[in-house]
Amino acid sequence: MARNLVPAVETIRAFEGLADGDPRTANLDPYLCPAGYWTIGWGHVVRDAEGRMLKGTAAAGRAKAIYPSGITLDEARVLLNDDIRALLPTLEAAITVPVNDNQFSALTSFVFNIGVGAFKRASLLRKLNAGDYAAVPKELMRWVRAGGKVLAGLKRRREAEARLWLMP
Repeated sequence: MARNLVPAVETIRAFEGLADGDPRTANLDPYLCPAGYWTIGWGHVVRDAEGRMLKGTAAAGRAKAIYPSGITLDEARVLLNDDIRALLPTLEAAITVPVNDNQFSALTSFVFNIGVGAFKRASLLRKLNAGDYAAVPKELMRWVRAGGKVLAGLKRRREAEARLWLMP
């Protein structure tokens, strides 16, 4: 069944933002996200040739070498769509109870942000798969920290995901 993921894409775009690591250039360049990972476009994590995420200021040169000319807005859109598409099979396999499109979109945004590994280990998924739909908004709010600190942006994102979860 095809899902309407427009709410997921809108939420991801709103909260990931479209930052530019070097506004002096015409294209979008890699930047450090609040959690310290090199990112480009809407939350696309920059990875080295072995697939490892690049982290910290020491990796700046490597991140820029991977995207020496940056990316265009169209390329950012393609990366976002590809990143979402890549996590969908894992997300669909992990969720064993029925969810509506808004609930699936809320979880898509959440998993885009925290990663599939963290999602598969999360108490949120265990509670949801046990049929405790009401626990999901509260469980989302447990994921508001990066680097051990509560981030206002993550708190707002989780609130938006919780509102989306509660929509019919």
